[in-house]
Amino acid sequence: MKDLTALLPNSERLVEIVVTYGGQLLLAIITLVIGLWLIGKLVKVLKRIFELRSFEQTLQSFLIHLISIVLKVLLLISVVTMVGVQMTSFIALLGAAGLAFGMALSGTLQNFAGGVMLLIYKPFKVGDYIDAQGSAGTVAEIQIFHTILKTIDNKTIIIPNGGLSNSTLTNFSAEPLRRVDLTFGISYSDNIDKAREIILSVINTEERIHKDPAPFVGVISLGDSSVNLVTRAWVNTPNYWNVFFSINENVKKEFDISGISIPFSQRDVHVFQAK
Repeated sequence: MKDLTALLPNSERLVEIVVTYGGQLLLAIITLVIGLWLIGKLVKVLKRIFELRSFEQTLQSFLIHLISIVLKVLLLISVVTMVGVQMTSFIALLGAAGLAFGMALSGTLQNFAGGVMLLIYKPFKVGDYIDAQGSAGTVAEIQIFHTILKTIDNKTIIIPNGGLSNSTLTNFSAEPLRRVDLTFGISYSDNIDKAREIILSVINTEERIHKDPAPFVGVISLGDSSVNLVTRAWVNTPNYWNVFFSINENVKKEFDISGISIPFSQRDVHVFQAK
């Protein structure tokens, strides 16, 4: 009996704690669950509004992620306050934790700053084809900390925004026109004017090539085994690769019909007999 009696004050204290803080804790949990649900709904509504108002997709993605994080942080602060934690103590604790996390996650903060810079200066947007940080692909999404690329063979590449905003970047989709550069090698015994005429005839039958600026074909170098003709033609940026492949294939076919040879690398070997 003495042992049970000794335990009684502790039990009473436990009941007192449950009665005092149980309601607050339960309310805080309900608030957290409902709050997260409402934030999810709000984010979907905002996304729908952005789409209806034709917001730039790059800005849509960034703002949605930013709003979601800010709302969740505010919800967390509200829930902690409901449990009974004093705001002054919580803010001091949050500040100390922020300093520690800031030092530990300096790279993450740099990525966030990089995302803001990308949003402000807009070196690219969703849908552009870029080459950066040793990777190339179509921009699928610009998030707060990372940019997601999709490669031609459907791989996903995730690049931190910090490095992306501070390094050399090539945007192949930034301009409406691109120049298709091709080089065709012909034999030294072939007629240059005839080869040029064939290349230009193929170019002129390609409707996707612009007449202004006019296409150009000229001798760019005299190689070890071939005379190299450079071909330059301007196309709309989305048509670049289709025209590139088409011109290569059709020039080869016309060269075959006209007897123009495309020589392969070769070397003459002279053997001297020792006397």
